[in-house]
Amino acid sequence: MGCGVAKSNQFHTKKGGKAITSMKAAVLIQRWYRQYVARMEMRRRYTWNIFQSIEYSGEQAQIKLYNFLGYLMDNFNPASTERNLISHIFRENEVCRDAEWERHFCYKNIEVPEIYSGPRLIFPLTVEQVAAMVEAFRNKRQLHSRYVLQLLLETWKLLRKLPNISRISTCHSKEITVCGDLHGQLEDLLLIFYKNGMPSLERPYVFNGDFVDRGKDSIEILLILFAFLLVYPNEVHLNRGNHEDHIVNLRYGFTKEVLGKYKMHGKRILKLLQKIFSWLPLATVIDQKVLILHGGISNTTDLCLIARVDRHKYVSALRPPKKRTQYPVSQSSVDLDMEDDLSGIKNNQRRVSLIKANSFGPRDGFQRRSLQDFSGRVPRTVDEEIEVRRRQSVFIKGGFSHSQGELNTLAVSSASQESTDTADTTVEEWKQILDLLWSDPMSQNGCIPNEVRGGGCYWGPDVTQDFLDRHNMQLIIRSHECKQDGYEFCHNRRVLTLFSASNYYEVGSNRGAYVKLGPDLVPYLIQYQASSMTRELTLRKSVGKVEHSALKVLREQLFAHKSDLVSAFQEFDKDKTGQVSLNDWATAVESVLRLGLPWRMLRFQLATCKTPGGMLDYQEWFQELSIKEPQMEHIDQGLLETLYRHRATLETIFRIVDLDNSGFITMEDFRQTWKLLSAFLKMEITDEAISDLSVTIDTNQDGNIDIDEFMEAFRLTDKKSRLERGKSMFMGTTTDLTKLEADPNI
Repeated sequence: MGCGVAKSNQFHTKKGGKAITSMKAAVLIQRWYRQYVARMEMRRRYTWNIFQSIEYSGEQAQIKLYNFLGYLMDNFNPASTERNLISHIFRENEVCRDAEWERHFCYKNIEVPEIYSGPRLIFPLTVEQVAAMVEAFRNKRQLHSRYVLQLLLETWKLLRKLPNISRISTCHSKEITVCGDLHGQLEDLLLIFYKNGMPSLERPYVFNGDFVDRGKDSIEILLILFAFLLVYPNEVHLNRGNHEDHIVNLRYGFTKEVLGKYKMHGKRILKLLQKIFSWLPLATVIDQKVLILHGGISNTTDLCLIARVDRHKYVSALRPPKKRTQYPVSQSSVDLDMEDDLSGIKNNQRRVSLIKANSFGPRDGFQRRSLQDFSGRVPRTVDEEIEVRRRQSVFIKGGFSHSQGELNTLAVSSASQESTDTADTTVEEWKQILDLLWSDPMSQNGCIPNEVRGGGCYWGPDVTQDFLDRHNMQLIIRSHECKQDGYEFCHNRRVLTLFSASNYYEVGSNRGAYVKLGPDLVPYLIQYQASSMTRELTLRKSVGKVEHSALKVLREQLFAHKSDLVSAFQEFDKDKTGQVSLNDWATAVESVLRLGLPWRMLRFQLATCKTPGGMLDYQEWFQELSIKEPQMEHIDQGLLETLYRHRATLETIFRIVDLDNSGFITMEDFRQTWKLLSAFLKMEITDEAISDLSVTIDTNQDGNIDIDEFMEAFRLTDKKSRLERGKSMFMGTTTDLTKLEADPNI
């Protein structure tokens, strides 16, 4: 018995020791795994911050550029060359009969060749035709421009009948599907249709804006959505987003896409889309309880006022519309649109800035300047002033004129009209629409200007609660922000952000999502990733791929700000050793780029060339940024760095100056483009430097500049990153863009 007991104790001792060892091993594995997951999450978060900071910097710059160009329009001499270059983008409020526009967009004279193998449309459309068109787009076939114009014209006619706020009910169907931003990513839309089914009488959809820009298939997405809208006008609902705006499209790729795919009729297609975007409804309400809008709300949002606004007046939400001028029947605005010389038709007063009121300073300091002599004033003569008033009052065709007394009377009447209550109402309506399209939620209470994007506001949980209580609602569904999981609840789950473009910044960067609402109005969310590549990547590889792309974009930003960074480093390097501490490096970088990134955390990925004393050799660091620099040694280095830094702004101005959308501009327009950029950036660019640059680019010496070739020649890296679909990483940072506001004259 004793031996038996001894053996039993020995057995239990061995068994207990193994259990303790196993427990310790499990704890170690658990601790290692948690640390691994924490590191992955940390990398994922700062990667996300890099992408979002640079994206919002680009949006802010786009709005500031548009404000600047608008200010030039309102204050330059109407006969100036510079004003002629940019005037056409501000011709938004022409008044004419709908029949005249329909004549302008007529498709009947466009023939479809027999060899055309794409889808053929017969109106009224059937669901079978739309399904065939979707399949054709899946197989990379293009719809003929005749059918594009016909489909868009029918869509425009239908949209004009719709209210500002669509109201739908779940009682007619089991569920309503809501989709967020698609941004030209056809792959995501096709995946949603595959998983959820195409729109039908039993399967209604709400698409919440931002159908276009950044992706390469924006026009195909629009055509699919518009076609389903025509077939199922009561089951398909489209809200306007901030990218349904022709000014935003100039920068973020949609304009270029349409002109590239439809070279002959692209300009007419874009003009018609400009009209269609202005007629898109602004919001959708489900069962009187769920509000769906693209951006958000503010503490002044009033659905009753929004329901009454004349929404098509706001062709671009980036600034309030000008006072409309009714042209004589003998020369409608459609006819004017077909003319090349569009200068001087309107010279109305500039209203509030998107960034902040009077961001360009007093009008007196800037009035009547010309880019050819930007430092001094060029006063108008009496005759010139009368000409300005004449152009403000009415466009006079040859043979039709007023006496000078009549002109003076018209001028006084026009000035008094600007000060009426109608103008105030227009600005208030514009602010309502701007908030709907551009605002973002924040965690703190209150409502403040959204200076990160440059438009709209940030609103807090208290504003949400007050708005929902006033309107007896329970949920706001909005889009406008990319989320890593495709969706995000905030404000005590009273606000749902929904984003349907997966892999938005890079393959694996985020999921897409859509939501289904039944009669109980409880959100049921479905997530997905459209790219098959993401299914082949492990977590480590996926995070590493996205991180690599983000750091590459960030290195381009750092390199483009080389001179400013060197100056900032030298502030800390008092002894001129060429070295700074890593903490000083992080402080200096943030002071220049102002992206709000965790630079001390990023220094291990960006600053590896450390000396034994823990100092950083900043000249050596610039050499190790691994940026491929174009061979342009003979070009002024200051001009070259300006080009790197403000590449997207420069391309936007190029697209504006390219009046015939040919992709080419003359040497003179090239010089004027650089002068506009130099005025915007408040810097001196010599004619000699511009001439050297133009000679370098014009290799065939035909006197024209190919815009695409010019922009590609100055790409800092060989491969275009996914984020550059929005062309925002070469934008100036907050520091660059706020330098203008320090000048009392701008």
